[in-house]
Amino acid sequence: MANFVPADDFDLVIFGGTGDLALRKLIPALYHRARDGQITTSSRIIAASRGDLDRDTYLARVEEALRTHLREDDFQEEHWHALRERIHYAQADAMSPDHWGALCDLLAGHEDRVRVAYLATAPRFFGPIAQGLSTNGLVTEQSRIVLEKPLGRDYESAREINEQVGKCFAENRVYRIDHYLGKETVQNLLALRFANSLFEPLWKRGAIDHVQITVAEDLGVGGRSEFYDRIGALRDMVQNHMLQLVCLVAMEPPSSLHHDAVRNEKIKVLHALHPITENNVRNMTVRGQYKAGAIKGETVPGYLDELGGNKSTTETFVALKLEIDNWRWSNVPFYLRTGKRLNAKHSEIVVQFQDVPHSIFPEQEFNVQPNRLIIRLQPDEGVELSLMAKEPGPGGFDLRPVALDLSFEETFGIRYPDAYERLLMEVLRGNPALFMRRDEVEAAWQWADSIIEGWSSTKQKVESYVAGSWGPSGSSLLLDRDGRSWQPES
Repeated sequence: MANFVPADDFDLVIFGGTGDLALRKLIPALYHRARDGQITTSSRIIAASRGDLDRDTYLARVEEALRTHLREDDFQEEHWHALRERIHYAQADAMSPDHWGALCDLLAGHEDRVRVAYLATAPRFFGPIAQGLSTNGLVTEQSRIVLEKPLGRDYESAREINEQVGKCFAENRVYRIDHYLGKETVQNLLALRFANSLFEPLWKRGAIDHVQITVAEDLGVGGRSEFYDRIGALRDMVQNHMLQLVCLVAMEPPSSLHHDAVRNEKIKVLHALHPITENNVRNMTVRGQYKAGAIKGETVPGYLDELGGNKSTTETFVALKLEIDNWRWSNVPFYLRTGKRLNAKHSEIVVQFQDVPHSIFPEQEFNVQPNRLIIRLQPDEGVELSLMAKEPGPGGFDLRPVALDLSFEETFGIRYPDAYERLLMEVLRGNPALFMRRDEVEAAWQWADSIIEGWSSTKQKVESYVAGSWGPSGSSLLLDRDGRSWQPES
């Protein structure tokens, strides 16, 4: 059973407190942590937004959001009433920090406690909010600032945001959040690799044939269509979430679990990524955009329909072949794919080992398959090792793959905290290990920018795919050219 240790008294200010992220993810995460006794009764959650709301009106919105986004058996009146006593509201405009009087009044006299500013806003407000906190004297010795992704839309905008925030907060007080790093399975990558002598000797070329990383969503862009059309799948998912997964799979063993020791190894992977430019972008990438189809028997519109019929070349799907230019991973490709309106919500890392060097089982009689280590991120977090075994029974000798399957929830018998629950607690405790350092963010953008520039210069087209499929045909051809195929989807 996990041991839930309470955090010290804190003031958590959520800028964008009336927005979707705050009401759908952050407040429910805080509800669970309060219910489990990790938030002290004197700690405060302060929502800040431009809206002229009174506290009761805001609390009514929060209660509605909790009833909507929590499981029915999770919402309990006693826990809600305990949490609502800690929730406050203050009107504050990011672009008019001289009108932050209500927020300044709420925070006055609490300078000795942990103070966190969580920026659940558009990236263009990150710099002005940081400046507003500094100008109004709200940055204390225990202040921290949390920046949501996406951090900019390219290297230059990310660097500018980092410069603006860096003028007001030291680097060790800046927490750049990527909620994938808070997932239980992602954290277990470190334990899997470095707490077991079984895997690390095999975690390299010569033993591993290739690695696949899939992050699939069955939802469309919905109400985010205007925002998403400016971003696309590469910026939305690959530059942050998926490259972080690549780093954790590919990095060298750190000297310790100290946050900078881990992040130093991750940045080495980003620097070792082979550039994808106009010279090789067509062979290394696939872009796709969904059209109308059916998911789980329900007809869904295409991407352009959700845009109101407007034309767009924004990709809702991307598949990539990555190469890492170092000794450990030379000639071991990493294949990545992510997209909207795919067949299922399905995220996993597949480490496929090489074939046995000499098989005593003739191929025409036995379907001997290579071993696979499958690390499931969602929907059922866990680890599965696929091995070949003889089917039991008298007579004959038939082989089939069998799975050694570890489901974390079933094995440990508890509800695992949502990624945001864990990450919020890490911020409050001042542990930056699960957050991205400035050089990580900027290195990832530099690599992603070259792909975007390559698409533009080569005028690489966006392939259409039917909603409910697993993406455009080019995605399969990307692996087929190498004599490989995507891990069969469950």
